[in-house]
Amino acid sequence: MTKTVKIVMGVVVVGAIGALTWTSINKGKVKAVEVRTEAVEARDLVASVTASGQIQPRTKVDVSADVTGKIVRLAVREGDMVKKGQFLLQIDPEQVTAALQRAEAGLASTRAQAAQARANMIQSQKNFERSENIKKQSPTLVSDDQLEQLRTQAEVNKAQLEAANFGVEQAVASVRDAKQALSRTTIVAPMSGKVTRLNVEEGETAIMGTLNRADATLLTISDMSVLETKVKVDETDVARISVGDSALIQIDAFADTTFVGKVVEISNSSVTKTAASNTGDQAIDYEVRVQLLNPPPETRPDFSATAKIVTANRTKVLSIPIIALTVRENEKLPNADTAVTVGRSQPAKEVGKRDVEGVFVVGADNKVSFRTVKVGIAGERHFEVLEGLKAGETIVAGTYQAIRELKDGALIKTAKPEEKTPAPGKKS
Repeated sequence: MTKTVKIVMGVVVVGAIGALTWTSINKGKVKAVEVRTEAVEARDLVASVTASGQIQPRTKVDVSADVTGKIVRLAVREGDMVKKGQFLLQIDPEQVTAALQRAEAGLASTRAQAAQARANMIQSQKNFERSENIKKQSPTLVSDDQLEQLRTQAEVNKAQLEAANFGVEQAVASVRDAKQALSRTTIVAPMSGKVTRLNVEEGETAIMGTLNRADATLLTISDMSVLETKVKVDETDVARISVGDSALIQIDAFADTTFVGKVVEISNSSVTKTAASNTGDQAIDYEVRVQLLNPPPETRPDFSATAKIVTANRTKVLSIPIIALTVRENEKLPNADTAVTVGRSQPAKEVGKRDVEGVFVVGADNKVSFRTVKVGIAGERHFEVLEGLKAGETIVAGTYQAIRELKDGALIKTAKPEEKTPAPGKKS
């Protein structure tokens, strides 16, 4: 074996030994998971429910016509302020006036008929009574048949009088209805407020109002002194809301201003049942009415608005980021036997097990351990901690994917904070 060959073989052996050594060393190393961490500390938390809806006056009246006819005079415009009893519009009274005249003529005729029936009844009663007295004195002068005929005639005339009196009552009612119809051709404001909607113009035909007929509404008068935001709240949130809760209201028309309000009413029945997206489940909403305490005078009905209803406040309580809280599924309960739910091949939950909430606590060796925690209210970004953590402890606060994949005992390293790009014209 030559000297050159020996040298080459030596180099190969040394290289192989070095490679094996490097592999052995690195095989024992555990790769650290890069995460964001945060210390458990005290914060002020505000729990809220946000929902959207529209601005509506607390009190409004839809004015409709009680008679059908042409509008011959219109005295208001949309946006006008009116007082209770103020004249609004006039429906052509010609047809109604003619109907009243016919009713009055009918009343006069029935009264004349009743007077004649009364006279006939009185006369027939007298004839019967006179013949009855004669028969008592001289039975042969008046036969029984004659007396019976007079009795029958008196009873017929009495019945005719009763019918005539009933006809008079009907005619009086017809006159009264015609007079009411005539008065209804003049429409006045039922309440003070603002004309927020005007659906007709002078010359159009007013249609007699009926239930569930929107085109019968002539105009709407609203009391704009008390305005409300009617929002729809999901069933999962409505239980946290109480009458009297304060709210911050953002009206789209006044984007730069936030208004204050309070909850004045919560519906007891659902107002909508719509199919939830991507599922066959039904999303159930409840109407919550939030009164505006300082509405601007420019506010109009149906303005879009968003209400942030404050449901709870906490001062200086331990808190953790919402993203930090994770769930361990189907954890075995202490002293419980597990079993598969009968009749289901793949049960969502096993008997004797439950889902537990917790966070990953960072130890001194940069290894994490899952710890069960009990949380309270949820603010915008943090949960209130009731049990399980102490102030100053470090927990994993992100990312979501990292938390989801973490295991007990995993080695972590803290990610460097992202550098913010300075705004133009400013120094970093």
